[in-house]
Amino acid sequence: MWIVTALFKPLAYVSVPYLLLKYATDTNPTARYYFRVVAYYSALGLCSVWGMIVAMGMSLAGHRFDINWVVARSFYTLAGKLLDIKFVVEGEEHLDTRPAVLVGNHQSGLDILLLGRIFPKHASIMAKKELMWAPLLGGYLVASGAVFVDRRNNSTAVESLKAAGDFMKKNKTSLWLFPEGTRSMRKHHDLLPFKKGAFHTAVQAGIPITPVVCENYWRLYHKGHLEGGELKIRVLFVAPLLVLPPISTTGLTPADVGDLATRTREQMLQALRDISEPMDFQPQHPPKKDVIPASQTRDIREQTPTPNLPSIDTSPTFSRESDTEAELSTPSVSSSRMGGSENGVETEEDEGMVLVGRP
Repeated sequence: MWIVTALFKPLAYVSVPYLLLKYATDTNPTARYYFRVVAYYSALGLCSVWGMIVAMGMSLAGHRFDINWVVARSFYTLAGKLLDIKFVVEGEEHLDTRPAVLVGNHQSGLDILLLGRIFPKHASIMAKKELMWAPLLGGYLVASGAVFVDRRNNSTAVESLKAAGDFMKKNKTSLWLFPEGTRSMRKHHDLLPFKKGAFHTAVQAGIPITPVVCENYWRLYHKGHLEGGELKIRVLFVAPLLVLPPISTTGLTPADVGDLATRTREQMLQALRDISEPMDFQPQHPPKKDVIPASQTRDIREQTPTPNLPSIDTSPTFSRESDTEAELSTPSVSSSRMGGSENGVETEEDEGMVLVGRP
């Protein structure tokens, strides 16, 4: 009997914190939220260390362009189970088209988990040149074949984008970017205006653009709320993560970049609305309207002359909303312009590059 007591008593003491934590996360949404956030970043830190080991081994073995794929899948396997979040992909075969510029919608820091699920083999990320000299991170980026962009001024940035396209064609690698340039998490299904850097790169190199659209996951994650679940939608097995067919850039010139960016955004926006859960909310502050009695309406119309006004563009405009996420926010720069320039190369956010935190 004493043997059983000596064996199970320590296990009982060790299991008490686990049982208390499980009870707290099962009954308290706030505790569950912070537990999941801590678990997410713990997995990210662990995979950063793992990434350094993988980078050294695979670069020596001559597979440097698959380093990101291995690290991404490792992170998704670990963090996906901790958060109980699963992505189902439709059109994944389009990710095998390379070289290509991969563009995706950017909602929050949870997109790192998304990248873990779909980041393809033989693909790289874009990073600012200064990160090349960052301890640990710089070594990983160099080993994994990252494309570095010199952003000191507009002319060198444009040259860097052209060099990035040449690099992709030479090595037959794809490049991932977020053309919105910053996070766009919100309840309603929409996209920010696209920056043009990714499209300049694709046109100059003559390589296709592959749009990747993830459904609006506000229902699973926003500030103070992080739940598990499978991001799936609708009846026809339309997946929550939709990879659209590549968009050809053959025969296009820099003059076509603006139209290409607009056309790509429209296709991605339509896909976003098709695959996302229907909205079941009303705006918190609907616009106020002046109520005019019906008896006065006719008099107003008769007394008011109808001027000949020029046509007005009624297309919607977009403004940058405040970030709703806290703990899972990705790194950002302190200043960013919403209006894209001709080259779209003003800041890290303007370029839509994947911003990478330190390991």
